[in-house]
Amino acid sequence: MTKDATETDRLPDRLIDRHGTPFSAELGLDLTRNTPSVLFRWLCAALLMSARISHDAAMKAARALTDAGWTTAEHMAEASWEERVEVLNTSGYARFDESTARMLGETARLLLEDYDGDLRKLRAASDRDPDREREALKACKGIGDVGADIFFRDLQTVWSEHYPFMDGTARRAARRLQLPETAEALAERVGRARFVPLVTALVQAELDGIERADLLDPAESEAP
Repeated sequence: MTKDATETDRLPDRLIDRHGTPFSAELGLDLTRNTPSVLFRWLCAALLMSARISHDAAMKAARALTDAGWTTAEHMAEASWEERVEVLNTSGYARFDESTARMLGETARLLLEDYDGDLRKLRAASDRDPDREREALKACKGIGDVGADIFFRDLQTVWSEHYPFMDGTARRAARRLQLPETAEALAERVGRARFVPLVTALVQAELDGIERADLLDPAESEAP
């Protein structure tokens, strides 16, 4: 086995070990519970993260929504626009606070009207078809393809019809790090349980500009 092949074999493990905590887990969300509140909070986080704002600011704002008690579609819809603006603004989401506050309220009301605030009913209404689920999710204000990618990226091991899925951000990192660029090939390499952590790590690598050499031990990178 060549040196490059050996390094490539080690990269997924090192990515997962160093950067593989799913963003939903960072927010304290256990998606395996698959409850209306957990799913709604993750949808709100996906909406926030899909904007052109720093990842850290989006995560801070997502935590602030939970701290404000807006953990269900009903609670979010009951909050006033002004209240949502204030929470977003004070949590560092100032650039998009007014428009995002409006989108959060409209999304909450849509979910209440169409699915009783329960995203599991969106899944059932879509007959667990990934394309139909995506289109239904994109009816929510503020959720486009990027937001849907973020939502399904972490949720795919629970909503298994989406497995294996990797978005364009993860694919760009895989290409840069000289790893397989298809979800199927990566899933075959690491297995189902470790696939989402690997995709998360690839996204983090792209966000942080992590290079292949950064993932190698100094002795390995200097070896002839």
